[in-house]
Amino acid sequence: MSNFAFGTYRISDINPLHVQSIKEAVESGVKIIDTSPNYMNGGAERAIAAALDQIDEDKRESLEIISKFGYIQGSLLSEYKKDPSSIEDEESIVKYSEDCYHSISRSFMQEQLTGSLERLNLKKIDCYLVHNPEYYLFDALNRGVYKDERLDEMYRRLEDSFIGLEEEIKKGRILSYGVSSNSFSLHVGDEGFLPYEDLLTLAQNAAQIAGNKKHSFTTIQLPVNMIETEGLKCAAWAKENGLRVLTNRPLNARYNDKMVRLADYDDSRDYFNYLNELLDICDMQELEPLYNLFEQLDMSKHRFEWIGDYDIFLYTQIIPHIKNVLQGKEQSQNEALLNLIDMFLREYKTTVSYECSKKNKEELKEFFKECSYSMQECALKFLMQNNDIDHIIVGMRKRAYVHQILSLEK
Repeated sequence: MSNFAFGTYRISDINPLHVQSIKEAVESGVKIIDTSPNYMNGGAERAIAAALDQIDEDKRESLEIISKFGYIQGSLLSEYKKDPSSIEDEESIVKYSEDCYHSISRSFMQEQLTGSLERLNLKKIDCYLVHNPEYYLFDALNRGVYKDERLDEMYRRLEDSFIGLEEEIKKGRILSYGVSSNSFSLHVGDEGFLPYEDLLTLAQNAAQIAGNKKHSFTTIQLPVNMIETEGLKCAAWAKENGLRVLTNRPLNARYNDKMVRLADYDDSRDYFNYLNELLDICDMQELEPLYNLFEQLDMSKHRFEWIGDYDIFLYTQIIPHIKNVLQGKEQSQNEALLNLIDMFLREYKTTVSYECSKKNKEELKEFFKECSYSMQECALKFLMQNNDIDHIIVGMRKRAYVHQILSLEK
């Protein structure tokens, strides 16, 4: 079985390349796909279904689908805000932020599972995970709840959730379950740390209450990478107790209170060609706001801390600004300009990625000084060589990425 699992965090069914990447990965030996209904507002699960329709039955039979529940985001959150009765057990909902609510109640789990099965076009999910239950801990901490009290409530919520999962085991809608938690990777003294050593006791209690002879808790998932290694303690505990360990964020690490990408990128060869062409076209009063925008982007290309910052800036600032400038102009006049802007922004992202990787490589040189490969190869090999890690979840949104990642296993 492949060390790598296909991560679908940024996968969408509206992009046919993403569907083809899933198909390519499965046909190339990947046996696990990790997903969640809050990934692209359900688009990731629909993309998996579309890919499965194109895969031979024998390949599908050997494939394991892992999904999760817990997040109330996107269209689900909008629906809830319009009609709070749309989600049962409202008292269980953690209103963490304006755009992120959370619940691990039994009733919410059942609704989420039904929706995931429909989107995946499956009768059962191989492994179903409680997704970041520590949102309750963060909320309770913000409300000043004492540590013992908030941990007791956290365990109560988890056991209730486990009871519901054990009931779904009896129904055959899931084959096993577990917990995916970012807090497993925190230091034990951190206020947001989620203690894991009692999880199996909670699972056994839940199995007895549900009428099952033994529990079906099999899996934990957590962030581990070359920079963030605290989670290896949790991974070691899990393996000692017969659990399977999946790691996420192998190439996105938190360092000095910021995110860094553990990957090398080549610089764009066409960036300045597109930039100069755009500046020439926009060098008129009518398009002066665009001229200023592209000029400012060029001066700022080395200032982003990591590529995720640029992605946020693109969708919240750049695209709305371009739409505002071109609003009201004839579509035929805009089409050629928009195509050029699209090509420029693609190359701009490549340039930003290159600039970020240069800074990261210098800042993180102590971590990589004994590795002669690219940063991404070093980071992935670090995890592959750890016996306490069973599978590494990696995003592979392009077919080329699939083969680059899987080549490391040869």
